[in-house]
Amino acid sequence: MDSFVRRFTLVLPGLFLLLLLLPMMAGPGGCARDQDETADLDVAAVLGDDSGAANAGFARALEVRKFHFPEDHGAHPDYRHEWWYLTGNLNSDDGGEFGYQVTFFRIALAPESDAQTESRPSRWATRQVWMAHAAVTDNLKGIHHQEQRLSRDALRLAGITADPFRVWLDDWQIVSTGADFPWHLRIKARDFALNLQVQPMRDILLQGDRGLSRKSSATGNASYYYSITRLDSTGTLQIADRQIEVTGLSWLDREWSTSALGPDQAGWDWFSLQLDSGEDLMYYRLRKTDGSTDPLSSGS
Repeated sequence: MDSFVRRFTLVLPGLFLLLLLLPMMAGPGGCARDQDETADLDVAAVLGDDSGAANAGFARALEVRKFHFPEDHGAHPDYRHEWWYLTGNLNSDDGGEFGYQVTFFRIALAPESDAQTESRPSRWATRQVWMAHAAVTDNLKGIHHQEQRLSRDALRLAGITADPFRVWLDDWQIVSTGADFPWHLRIKARDFALNLQVQPMRDILLQGDRGLSRKSSATGNASYYYSITRLDSTGTLQIADRQIEVTGLSWLDREWSTSALGPDQAGWDWFSLQLDSGEDLMYYRLRKTDGSTDPLSSGS
């Protein structure tokens, strides 16, 4: 009987902290806004249309495009936000079973053409804010660890390079010796650490319509989206003082867009399954603000 290796449910892990801090980093003069303004922020405020105000000057996912690899593993700064998202299941020789998730988010505060940020003399000035979130679950013990970090794309505190490929925030990073795979994932958190090499076992899968994934009926509310549904994963996992040799499978999701959600959408739940028989399944349920499921929910 087939059984799935992994199931994961997601609405942008840890994004709540980012949503709280965005106004403080992007507000006039760098000052924090009043707390009652911050309380109204939600996922749709960052990923939604926002009446076009926050998205002016950014490119939109409007039509099918030609993908180029390994270049498209890198950043797309013309778009407002994107993420590099790895999840997986890992096993140890003594029967241990672990799940992990690591995501790096890039959120643009202003387009590249913004004259105001261009003229700011401070070396701390930036158009980009980064967030990274990591989690490890010991399935047999029922223990879950997670940590998140937030920084800006200035003074090399966070950022991305194309060749060699590297995306980082502080000492957390996904890095390669060249522009392509294998990638090395290095995360050292308070309660756990990950040191993994991931190598694709399958070709890149373009999601949606040849990589154009429509999230709402409004023009431009879409992302460019590809996956690698199986990556061979080997390395070490450290929990407390215990270092464990692990092997397993990972899943990579990559998306970039300027707006994805419509005003009547609240977020989404994302699931992926890797079956013992060799098939892989992905499905996301778009949730409307009234609690119903949007008909544009999709999968592959």
